[in-house]
Order: sequence, then C-alpha cells, then structure tokens
Amino acid sequence: MKTTQLLTVIVILQGLILAGQWLGAPALVTPAHAQIPDPGAQNQQVIKELQALNAKMDRMVGIFESGKLEVRVAGADENKAGRR
Repeated sequence: MKTTQLLTVIVILQGLILAGQWLGAPALVTPAHAQIPDPGAQNQQVIKELQALNAKMDRMVGIFESGKLEVRVAGADENKAGRR
C-alpha cells in the first residue's frame, strides 16, 4: 500500500514537470539581457591595446634580429656537479 502511494506521488510530480516543460515556465523574474554599455569605446580600447602590443613586439623582434641577446642559465654549474 505504501509503495503504491509513493509511486502515485512520483508520477504526479513527473506529470507536473512535463506539463511545465510543454507550457513553458512562468516568468517570475524577467531575464537579464547583457549588453555592452558602449561598444564603440570598447572597440577603440581594444585597438589601442593591440597597437601597444604591436609596438612591444616590434621592439622584441629588433632585439632578436640585432643579435645582442644573451641567454644565461643560472645554476648551470650546480646541475653539472649533481650529474657526476
């Protein structure tokens, strides 16, 4: 008897969920529409940042092409001593 009542409650709840899916959920809260406050200003900022990045990359390429870049490995002697 208890099992039958439990199954009946479950079937009723599933029916309510299914009806809610078909009929659509009631709008208790209005949906938020995300919008960019000023898309033109944001695009201008992105352009400025890209120009700054290009300038930095040009300086790096200049350093690489000049051949004045020197790479040093710190602690290289300690690593060699540990391998022997």
